[in-house]
This record gives sequence, structure tokens and C-alpha cells, in this order.
Amino acid sequence: MRFKRALPCAILWTAVYACLSPSQDANITSDALQLLDQGRCLFRSILPSDTAVQVLVCVFALMTIISLIVNGCTLFSLGRSEDLSWEPRFALLKNLIVSDVLLIVTQGPTVAHCLLQKTTLSYGAWCLTQFFINTVCVFCTVLTITCMAFERYLYVCQAIYYISILTTKRLYLIVSLTWLISICLSAVITGLLSLGHKSSLVGKPITGLLCEPDTLEAHLGFPRGSAVFRKVVGLLVTLLCIFSYSFSYLRMYQEARNAIQPFQQVNKRARKTVIFYCSMLLLQLLPIFLKIVSDALWELEGNIAMIRSLDYPGDWMSAGTLHIMLLVMLQVPPCINPLIYGLRNREVREALPRLLLHI
Repeated sequence: MRFKRALPCAILWTAVYACLSPSQDANITSDALQLLDQGRCLFRSILPSDTAVQVLVCVFALMTIISLIVNGCTLFSLGRSEDLSWEPRFALLKNLIVSDVLLIVTQGPTVAHCLLQKTTLSYGAWCLTQFFINTVCVFCTVLTITCMAFERYLYVCQAIYYISILTTKRLYLIVSLTWLISICLSAVITGLLSLGHKSSLVGKPITGLLCEPDTLEAHLGFPRGSAVFRKVVGLLVTLLCIFSYSFSYLRMYQEARNAIQPFQQVNKRARKTVIFYCSMLLLQLLPIFLKIVSDALWELEGNIAMIRSLDYPGDWMSAGTLHIMLLVMLQVPPCINPLIYGLRNREVREALPRLLLHI
């Protein structure tokens, strides 16, 4: 009986919903098309040339594939080799590779999708997730490189105490701390950004192909607390990395010079090693340097002047060029890190072919 009484109500409700749904669907479709057109207009303001779009698609696809292949082979060789997996420097290298792979997996396909669809990224759950993961990976990469520099200093300059200092337990603690600190800092930055979140902004396209800090802060109305915290923390972590590299490799060069002063050939080799790693550090930190410079210019010029400057097409082109340069440079460290710290080592080069033959 209850079913028979409920049946007319269900039929009536279905009829009413059927009558209302076409207009609702039409409104939803209209809003979706409007947002899509807005995203495509923003995309064209950044990349007006179809040739440039096609070139960037090839560049991002190629860099993503190369990064995944090089990182995957290096990680596989380190994981399968019993002689290398226990060494602290290769344990830190595996941590660096995991961070790079996670970065490239979330960043490369996102940018490629926007380029293929010829629209900017929409603000929503994936935008915030991608921003959070990328921020974690960037912090983890910089902290891991800092630890790797100190590890080389202990190995060369404090060889007697190396094994007693870098025990397995302490090594696991160091790796865990790099992720814990990175996740905590990224959570605070993302949380401060979310304070400026408005429901009306969800689904609207941002002015970029990736949820990087500048575009996301501009979309959310420039939340001051998040911007200041991000800039200060990012500057401190970068300075810590530069200091650790400068101290460690200069001390290693001094030790090599004092130990083998008569042999100029070995001194030249030590000098070339220091120059190589310092140059590679500058290349790795180039995207961060670009962000620091842009943040400094933002603070010097002022928010109001910067917002007004975006009304001019020339400034739109400059901002779009800077955004694309940043995206391309963010792809560089995951490609070169395994080459710098992995394949450049003789042990890895010798272990990799043997392991690939056993696949």
C-alpha cells in the first residue's frame, strides 16, 4: 500500500524534474561555454601563435618522457643493486628522484592538457592539489640537495666519523624530515591561500597553464599573508641550500688542495668538480631564482601598479612570456638531477647495464 501511494508522488516528481531539467541543462551548458571561452581568451593572451603552442607541446612531451625514462632507470638501478642501495648518498639520490618523478607527473600532463585544449587551467580541486604537490616537491628537492652537499662534506672532510654520524637510523630520519618539513610548509601556504577562497571563483579559469604561486594568488585576490609567508620561507630555504653547497664544496676543495699540494693535475680535477657542481646548482635553482626576482620586483613596484600594468597588451605579453619561461625551467631539474648525481658516478654507470640485462 505504501508503495502504491508513493508511486504517484514519484511520477509527479519525475515529470517536474523532466520539465525543469532542460532549462537547467541549458544554463549549465551556457555557463560552461562561457567559462571555456574565457579560458581560451586568456590562453590566447599568453600564446597567440599556434606555432608556439605546437612547439611547446613537443617540448613538454619530450622533457616529460626523458625525465621519466632517466629517473626510472636510475631509480631501478639503485633499488636493485645491493652494493649501492645502502650508501647514504644514493639513498638521498633515491629520495630526490621520487620527488622529481612526483613533480613531473603532476606538472607535465597538466601543462600538456592545457596546451592541447588551448585553454588555461580552471581553479578547483585539481588546481589546489597540483599546487600543493608541486610545492611539496620543490621544498623536498631543495632540502634533499642541501643534505646531499653536507653528506659529501662529511664523506671527504670527516671520513673517520662518517659511518658513525650517518647511521641507517639517522639517514631514515633525515629523509623523513625532508618530506615532513616540506609537507608542513606547503600545507601552511595552501591553507593561507584557501582563506581567500570564494565559492564564486571555483571553476573559473586562472591566468596560467599551471597553478603556480603568482597566478593562483592573482586569481584569489592577492592574499597578503600567504604571499609573505611563501616568499620568506622560500628565500630562507634557498639561502640554506646555497650556504650548504658553498661551505661543503669549498671545504672539500681546500682539503684536496692541502692533502695533495704537489700534484697540480689532481688539484685541477678537484677545481673542475667544484665548478661543475656549483654550476649545476645554479641551473637547478634557476626557476627559484626567477621566482625570487619576480617577487622582489612585485614588492618594489607595488600591487596597485602591477595590477594597472596588466591592462596593457605589452605587459600581458611580458607576463605570459615569464610564465612560459618558468614552466619550461621547472621541467629542467627533474631531467638533469639523475645525470648530475647518478649517472655521473662510476658505480651507477657500471651497475646500470648489468641490471638492465637481467630484466
